[in-house]
Amino acid sequence: MSYINDYIEKNKQRFLDELFELIRIPSVSSLSQHKPDMYKAAEYWQKALLNAGADKAVILETDGNPVTYGEKIIDPKLPTVLVYAHMDVMPVDPIDLWKSPPFEPEIRDGKIFARGADDDKGQSFMHAKAFELMVNTNTLPCNVKFMIEGEEEVGSPNLAAFCHKYKDMLQADVILVSDTGMIAQDIPSITTGLRGLSYVEVEVTGPNKDLHSGLFGGAVANPANILAKMIASLHDDNNMVTVEGFYDDVIEVSREERDQMAKAPFNLDEYKAALDIKEVHGENGYTSPERTGIRPTLDVNGIWGGYTGEGAKTVIPSKAYAKISMRLVPNQDHVKISELFVKHFNKIAPPTVKINVKVLHGGQGYVAPIDTAAYRAASKAIEETFGKLPVPVRSGGSIPIISTFEQILGIKTILMGFGLESDAIHSPNENYPLFNFYKGIETIPLFYKYFTEMTSTKA
Repeated sequence: MSYINDYIEKNKQRFLDELFELIRIPSVSSLSQHKPDMYKAAEYWQKALLNAGADKAVILETDGNPVTYGEKIIDPKLPTVLVYAHMDVMPVDPIDLWKSPPFEPEIRDGKIFARGADDDKGQSFMHAKAFELMVNTNTLPCNVKFMIEGEEEVGSPNLAAFCHKYKDMLQADVILVSDTGMIAQDIPSITTGLRGLSYVEVEVTGPNKDLHSGLFGGAVANPANILAKMIASLHDDNNMVTVEGFYDDVIEVSREERDQMAKAPFNLDEYKAALDIKEVHGENGYTSPERTGIRPTLDVNGIWGGYTGEGAKTVIPSKAYAKISMRLVPNQDHVKISELFVKHFNKIAPPTVKINVKVLHGGQGYVAPIDTAAYRAASKAIEETFGKLPVPVRSGGSIPIISTFEQILGIKTILMGFGLESDAIHSPNENYPLFNFYKGIETIPLFYKYFTEMTSTKA
């Protein structure tokens, strides 16, 4: 629609300037020293929503980081869309791999490079600007609520309690989220499934202090060596996870559904070339898209112990550590999987070391139905702006709070993301194409329009 494109064109630079202000706030939720930055981000969102036309925007406390809530209710009889997003970002390590400072956004090759450029500041800010567009062009067709949290990257540990406390305030007809991606700029898609997550940290302790590797090597168990062997044993020769009971609740996807998934474009050679790898890796009997979409996994996210500084220091470390995440498919319970892992890891430990496993956070998987008004509205909006019908796909990623929303609030979620696999979220040089940023702002108002039309019987 011309009024949408005209508004975007007139305000392009301002949209970017405002987004860059948000990105410059180093709102890393996992690092305690950035607690003040979480409040700065919450305040920025409050100002952004009020400036965009919200009737109300407030900062609400949790036991952790704050939540910014905003709303514009034009008619209680009309449908209500609840926009969920997060203001927190991942740590930037390893900092030396960034080509530009991670919190100083820079445009290169038509992309915004910065931490949070895609996940989730760039994608969430599209909603603020789309909302502003609808308000200022008098085309907002329904009620809007915003819930912007500050702990998504650490598993949203306090948002369930927040939803219970503010259940009445958060009531809506659909939750709209842009924290996922699409296949490609010329192959739009809608995410219809997310994997769950169990995230643990393991500690292996040997001697009561670091030891000289010459005087004690070969006589005392090395926790780093032991940890490496234990981790290696967590997969078998078919690359299946060996934790006892891990697959008990996995629902096997039918051959028919796998055939439907295979219709989504995927070029294995291009996939390998983009990652600079010779071969892919994973559970035998499944394709790469299936391994990341419908199968559970276990991966080491970090491992350390002993001396890791410059030069040599010959020690047997007293302790060794690893952070391990398990991505889960629907029907796998993250609490059960965490308990199974703790039991298994203790069982396989030799008597020469002591084991401590901390369960850090987790969440359930989610499958979004495609027979809802929200999905049809998203599909129609994307088809109109991209010129192609979007493909439904299951994502390998996790947004643990999504399943909780349905349990507590009783509301379905539509995952209308605009990111790309090449955006390097969670990695150095995270980026977000300007094309996707502006295309998102163009598409979101159409979702509101079609969703309101499709649910007009409520009015």
